Amino acid sequence: MEFQKDNGFFTGRFKSINYAFNGVVKLITTEHSIMVQCFLTILLTLTGFYFNINQTEWLFQTLAIGLVLSIEGLNTAIEKVADFIHPDHNERIGFIKDIAAGAVFFAAITAIAIGCIIYLPKFI
Repeated sequence: MEFQKDNGFFTGRFKSINYAFNGVVKLITTEHSIMVQCFLTILLTLTGFYFNINQTEWLFQTLAIGLVLSIEGLNTAIEKVADFIHPDHNERIGFIKDIAAGAVFFAAITAIAIGCIIYLPKFI
């Protein structure tokens, strides 16, 4: 079957949104790290409502959550491609996967810092 591009503006956008939604469902239903992060997203959202955080705090919290989930999705994609290309253990593939995981670590540390800035004063 040959790929045929949809040149219609609206139909092409709807197909793209459908592919993206399918990707989100696959991430949430198959990847444990995303499951944990989605749980934390719900928890932090409820915590934000409980503490009545302001608009700026909501913006930073939303940005941090989106950053972590996005980078985690990219990390998962890199790992899946690497495993597809070379299913056996390979030092160079491991190096690539470690770098992708490191990017998630940077995003998570940033999100933790933002969370601490927002919520620690409310607990103290």
